[in-house]
Amino acid sequence: MNEEAMDIINRMRAVAISREYGSGGGELASRLAGRLGWQLIDHDIVERVASELGTSLEEAEAHDESSGGIISELLASLQNLYPAYPPAAPPEAFLSTEEYGLTVDKIVRAAAVRGHIVIVGRASQVILADRRDVLHVRIIAPFEQRVAYVMQREGLARHAAEARIHHKDLERARYLEREYHHQPDEAHLYDLVLNTSLLDLENSVDILGFTLQQKATGLAKPTGEPGPASGLSRYPAVPAGFPSLARLAPAPGRRFC
Repeated sequence: MNEEAMDIINRMRAVAISREYGSGGGELASRLAGRLGWQLIDHDIVERVASELGTSLEEAEAHDESSGGIISELLASLQNLYPAYPPAAPPEAFLSTEEYGLTVDKIVRAAAVRGHIVIVGRASQVILADRRDVLHVRIIAPFEQRVAYVMQREGLARHAAEARIHHKDLERARYLEREYHHQPDEAHLYDLVLNTSLLDLENSVDILGFTLQQKATGLAKPTGEPGPASGLSRYPAVPAGFPSLARLAPAPGRRFC
């Protein structure tokens, strides 16, 4: 990106990325952050929660958007590779769900105020929904392509990859519903829903960068200015297929219910 484009983009404070598991959303977030020179915020939110609450990382992970944290997954992987390795006991969750949620909310909002960050998940599409200087993106892909992605990236067999995708998607949906009464696939939570099925990762990053620049340009517009109608004139005549207002009007003595 040239210097002029970056000057415009840097008016924005954050990009919040929600993703279907296996759609490449995490990789896109990392590449976008690298291209912009912004900070990537993903699992370190959980670490900061643990630090602020004075608890262990394992306990904080137990309350994260996916119930199995990185440490638990690592220990499980070690046990699969080395059967003699002692089994990992699930972390005891002494934190209240409310306490954890409030702390995540606080950290996400503080990060957005600091600015120039790319946040992956953690309900940021809801927590930062009221900020015009945040780009909200949802990354999706067809299930079969997500299975292929997980098989390649994680070295899993097909049945294991399918099970993992179902589990991760379900856990994230339950988290957002339980804590914020929303579903991840609500289109109106996002400025852009990007299907990666026909795009490679670099082209996807290009689209994200362009959309970020366009939203940054629009920050100067009044909040009440119409979006798709901006700059358009009135139809010269009633479009074909539209009934006339006279035909829509109720007959005398009748009214619409």
